[in-house]
Amino acid sequence: MRVLSGNVMANDSPAAPESPGGEAGLVVQAQDADGRSATSSARLVRSTGRDGAEPGGDGRPSTALESAARRRFLLTSWPWRCAGYLLTTPIPMLAAAVPFGLLVLPWTEALSSPHGVGARLLLGALGVLLVAGIGPLVALPLAEVERRRLRLVDDRPVLPARARAASATGADLWPWSPVRYREAAVWREMGYAFLLVTVAPVLYGAFLVFVLGVAGLLLSPLLARGAGRPVALGTAEVATPTDAVPYALAGVALLAVLPYLAALLAGAHGTVARALLGRGRDERLRAELVEVSRSRARLVDAFEAERRRIERDLHDGAQQRLLGLTLQLGLARVDLPPDSDAGRSVAEAHAQAKLLMDELRELIRGIHPRVLTDRGLPAALRELADRSPVPVTVRADLPGRLARHEEGTAYFVAAEALANIAKHSRATRARVSVLLRADGVLALEVEDDGRGGADPALGTGLTGLADRVAVVDGRMLLSSPAGGPTVLRVELPCSRPSG
Repeated sequence: MRVLSGNVMANDSPAAPESPGGEAGLVVQAQDADGRSATSSARLVRSTGRDGAEPGGDGRPSTALESAARRRFLLTSWPWRCAGYLLTTPIPMLAAAVPFGLLVLPWTEALSSPHGVGARLLLGALGVLLVAGIGPLVALPLAEVERRRLRLVDDRPVLPARARAASATGADLWPWSPVRYREAAVWREMGYAFLLVTVAPVLYGAFLVFVLGVAGLLLSPLLARGAGRPVALGTAEVATPTDAVPYALAGVALLAVLPYLAALLAGAHGTVARALLGRGRDERLRAELVEVSRSRARLVDAFEAERRRIERDLHDGAQQRLLGLTLQLGLARVDLPPDSDAGRSVAEAHAQAKLLMDELRELIRGIHPRVLTDRGLPAALRELADRSPVPVTVRADLPGRLARHEEGTAYFVAAEALANIAKHSRATRARVSVLLRADGVLALEVEDDGRGGADPALGTGLTGLADRVAVVDGRMLLSSPAGGPTVLRVELPCSRPSG
């Protein structure tokens, strides 16, 4: 099995084509909000308007760390935003520390109590089960709060990487669904919660000690004046306000550094939060791919609607006027002597009008056949087989009507395949089968007993068929050995058919 172009696959063996074991090139799969997978081999363009966007194109900083590197940092709102972020951090920190503290009680008991080896192992396993089973339920709301709070130190939007897919039973909508535990994003949220209750208190405590030290230096003259005895300032002691003045000046100098340290701590915290709570590079690529797939689906729907509009305008407008003209020419032909010059001219015009009527009908049918709109894909395929110069057998097994663009794609693939059979294959018979598999994939197969040897490189329209199929995330497989038979198989992901 080799890749020829896009999603076209060719097999030189006479057996029916099978799904390929592997494909060359970049193939990315993603899941959209409805749980459907999207596959594309197109090159992705880096996005700057979503999660992971570049800093503001107007030169303004988008994060606390970027702002701290600017000279006018102290004159902006960023120091106050960083202060607000640091002051509100203890709230989620304590909110996460309480449940996680309860979850690790078995480990604490195993380490602190004189239990035997078996009891310690049992307590350790119990702690693992509690942390792994209930921990994500604690990390889920914590992550939502932290993503909102992150806007204080990072103007870029952060989108959750967790999937919002809903299964047919609706169970995946609940945060305790087993599906959640298979998502890497859930365990990244767990890692963030662990850092928030272990590493963050140490760093924030060190910063608090620094702040208190700066405050002590600034207030050292007042402390020395009111104490009545020497006051310890770290390793030094001051007895009078005059002795404390140098320390107060040092406190003033450190006070100017304090906003930058706060921005450094808040910015580092925000960077870790974005890395663990937001979408990584792979998630962003998948999100972009899903958006491309949705946009492509909207374009397909718009194209099909335009085709139907053109078909309707031609059928109800130009065709009706041409029919009226043909009738008038027929009536004029009856009134004129057939051997007169005027009679012969009118007769020729009448014949050309009827020929034009037939060509217009074929054009309308090629744009969008009316039977496909009115009666669905099976009836349209049977009409297609009746008009084919090669005898065609049609077998259709569909439980109901499909989406319009899905029926249209399958119909035009079959029409182009039968046209290629009539032009190039020298076949004596052909077969068209279409069925909807249990996995929601529409399988269309066109087979003929012709000479075979079909090759997309020869310009037989196969590449165009593959492009049409790829638009709806389908794939096309071809088996056409020399001497035949030729089997063309198209698989299209479909929505639930209507009754």
